[in-house]
Amino acid sequence: MQRRGLLLILSSPSGAGKSTLAHRLMTWDPTIRFSVSATTRAPRPGEADGREYHFRTRDEFEGMVAAGQMLEHAEVFGNLYGTPRAPVEEAMLDGRDTLFDVDWQGGQQIRNSALGAEVVSVFILPPSIAALEYRLHARAQDSAEVIAGRMARARDEISHWAEYDYVLVNTDLDAAAADLRAIVTAERLRRNRQPVLVDFVKGLNREFEERQ
Repeated sequence: MQRRGLLLILSSPSGAGKSTLAHRLMTWDPTIRFSVSATTRAPRPGEADGREYHFRTRDEFEGMVAAGQMLEHAEVFGNLYGTPRAPVEEAMLDGRDTLFDVDWQGGQQIRNSALGAEVVSVFILPPSIAALEYRLHARAQDSAEVIAGRMARARDEISHWAEYDYVLVNTDLDAAAADLRAIVTAERLRRNRQPVLVDFVKGLNREFEERQ
């Protein structure tokens, strides 16, 4: 038997570097599967169903929730977002790791799900609040109003840092990426995630017996 795949959760306030670290991790190991969420919001120009999101109507989404087909879900600014359960379970049983870019609420639901034993959660903190605000402005993706909203939510998001297995302060991106790789490597090597060890040690004991 191979090991069961990890469910790796990354959470952070917007602007702390979570998406960049996720991209670096998947570049380091392309076998890591990124979890594609489902949403009821309309596709934006250039977005494709099944790539950025699984785009569903509200009725379809709520039907999936009722049928137990969502690992986690939440409503954000009037739209529903969630993680389809089947692809995650398939990857886990096949020994492939799945990476989740979710907020603390989504992370909490995944940890409390039937798959919670396979979860490894990492929270990314900015080096300072001033640095967080600077990064939001520097990436030039949002209006001043949107940035103000993200900053207002950041305090609540950061308050959940202690719920996570690991916490990284993203002062230096290269160092944080190296630390994240180290976390994944160590978690993969945990004794309870290497079922082959039982038979391997039995084989070693048989060798001892044969030498007597």
